[in-house]
Amino acid sequence: MNECRHCFQLSPLIRGTLISVYLALVLPLPALAPESLRLWLFAAVPLGLFVVLAMLSEQVTVTDTGITVGHPLWSSWLLRRGWSLKWAEMKALVPVGTSQGGKVFYITTHDQSHRLLPQRLEHFDRFLDLIESQSSLRTTGIGRLTPPWTYQLLAALAGLMLVGEGFVAIAIHQGLIIIPS
Repeated sequence: MNECRHCFQLSPLIRGTLISVYLALVLPLPALAPESLRLWLFAAVPLGLFVVLAMLSEQVTVTDTGITVGHPLWSSWLLRRGWSLKWAEMKALVPVGTSQGGKVFYITTHDQSHRLLPQRLEHFDRFLDLIESQSSLRTTGIGRLTPPWTYQLLAALAGLMLVGEGFVAIAIHQGLIIIPS
């Protein structure tokens, strides 16, 4: 039987923003660190980027039989979390308020276990449509966890930080700024 399959990943806006924030925060560290730590930090920056990329690689697969949340093979060995539910196991969607005033949703099952509904996906409306069409769950009133403008603002700030750090790096390279040892 040919199984209907839809894959969803983290929204590119969110993924790009979080990668930019990481880079803006850690790229200057090797240059600012004491000489004895610089080599370690030069090695840690790409390692940290690998971990960030792995965490941001989570994908959601929707099939005729259910939903699977996990990571691709290249990062699943590092991040062993994930879950899978069949449509028949799903009982309800339960809203829970967050400390920031948002609302997350948990899929509860007939055996009372809970799975966090991914809310930061690209094509989120299509994802919700598939849940409604495949299960008895109603997705009316479910929205993204945070509005896009928050990530757009954060991306702009991270971009400004990276540009500023670039200007400082050029000034240091040209001898216009001297960093004391």
